[in-house]
Amino acid sequence: MTMPPGPIIWIKVEKPVLDLVGVVLSSFKLAGLVAVLALALGGLLGYVFICRHRRPSAAGPPCLRLEAEGGRRSL
Repeated sequence: MTMPPGPIIWIKVEKPVLDLVGVVLSSFKLAGLVAVLALALGGLLGYVFICRHRRPSAAGPPCLRLEAEGGRRSL
């Protein structure tokens, strides 16, 4: 009969390495994604606010037009 091996006292593990380039690149990707989302959301909200402002309001006074009828300016 063979003797069973003794208890395992230690396991060899490779030394961890910090991937600084990977950290920086992933940070740039995340910052780019946030910038694109902020730009898209800002553009959408700006479009909605402009359209809402230009829509005639039933309760408010009519808009003041500075041009004469027919599109010509009178001095």
